[in-house]
Amino acid sequence: MAAGATAAASAAIMLTMPLPQALAADNLSLGGGADGSSKASGTSYGNVKDGNTGTYWSPVGSTGYVSVKWGSAMTVSSAVIRQASGGGSIGAWRLLNADQGAVLASGSGSPSTISFSATSLKKLTFEITSASAAPRIAEFETYATGGSTPTTGPTPTTSPTAGPTPTGAPGAPTGAWPSSAGSVKITGTISVSGTFDGGMKTYCCIGDGSQSESQDPMFSIANGGTLQNVIIGSPAGDGVHCEGTCTIRNVWWNDIGEDAATFKGTGNGTSYVIGGGARSGSDKTFQHNGNGTVSISGFYLSGAGKLYRACGNCSSSYQRHVKIDNVLLNDIDMVAGINSNWGDTATITRVTLSNSSSAVVCGKYKGVAKGSEPTYLGEGWNDSNCKVNKSDITYK
Repeated sequence: MAAGATAAASAAIMLTMPLPQALAADNLSLGGGADGSSKASGTSYGNVKDGNTGTYWSPVGSTGYVSVKWGSAMTVSSAVIRQASGGGSIGAWRLLNADQGAVLASGSGSPSTISFSATSLKKLTFEITSASAAPRIAEFETYATGGSTPTTGPTPTTSPTAGPTPTGAPGAPTGAWPSSAGSVKITGTISVSGTFDGGMKTYCCIGDGSQSESQDPMFSIANGGTLQNVIIGSPAGDGVHCEGTCTIRNVWWNDIGEDAATFKGTGNGTSYVIGGGARSGSDKTFQHNGNGTVSISGFYLSGAGKLYRACGNCSSSYQRHVKIDNVLLNDIDMVAGINSNWGDTATITRVTLSNSSSAVVCGKYKGVAKGSEPTYLGEGWNDSNCKVNKSDITYK
């Protein structure tokens, strides 16, 4: 056999054989479970933690995420991403502590070994935020210390960089409002690419304080961007726009105005709201116009209609999902409004309702075409759309 043919045959064997026994013993993923955003036909989430680089997971479309998870917390400090041949090239990615939505690392190009500060968690997520086509992830390995240098897979174009560090973990929201570190006057939309840290200053003002959706946003976050440590003054125009997936961490709205934030991405990714708070709104706080998932945790809301609403009459109809955990809501009408006829879901846990004894927790609507008004169908509990139990709600 020619030397070139021998090398090709060896590479093929490496791609289909299980990982070496010594390596498998250290790979925490092998003892865990897996889930994700979507899976292409013929692929499985479990393929990323089966120790076999001959199987793989691919998202439906060019973006998505896959997670490894455990029944009890594990301490993890590195991950190894092994890609199978034949898939799209990864353009940008993030590694997330899925328990809190915190970004542990992010980068561009195809990653290999990703190191970060040792973190205790039950679920770790690898999110692809851009790619040329659907990538193929053969293995998502996790290690308590160090990690293995991959023997196969593409070489990364850049080294991963640490994600932004929040000023504090979300914790349990108390309703206490932060003090402003100063004022910044703006006259137009601030475009955010990468991470924008406002240093807990108050940014003001734009718009007329009305409910008009034609107002410009105060902040427009590009795909994969992060807005953090900001107090938004009043009037705030159309709040914050997430153009793709984004992270909004420790952001406070003095007056919600039309919407606090609108999620517009259509790549089936996940956007995160971590900590922060909002007050003084007449309708919805977080508006979901695109598709994918919005995750809201550690948030405080006072005096508003809804915490979350999946658009029921936008120009494009999508299936949308929301995850709400560890929030304190005062004087509101509804926690989440979703469109059950489009397959929307709301997963709701650890909600405290204050002065909101009659609030609807998970409201179902019939989504309609643009120009019509959605029909309210009623409240759901512990069903295929409303994934919430009454034991998850505390009334004060």
